[in-house]
Amino acid sequence: MKKLRAKFSCYEVKDDMVKLSAVYGTDDKDNEENNQFAEATPYAELSMLISNPNAKDFFSVGKNYYLDFQEAGN
Repeated sequence: MKKLRAKFSCYEVKDDMVKLSAVYGTDDKDNEENNQFAEATPYAELSMLISNPNAKDFFSVGKNYYLDFQEAGN
């Protein structure tokens, strides 16, 4: 089964809304992982309306998160 991984950074948590964007490349040679993700996915945004407080509290502004995609089938 094929899988795809992206890396996102949380930039807003407000009320029940969480917003993330794809990581940006950096000039920091020590952050090669972010540079690789930014090259593969130069632009992406994700907005989620989350009604479960425990799920919303998982996200923090400035933190990075992996987003794994896997085909769900029918």
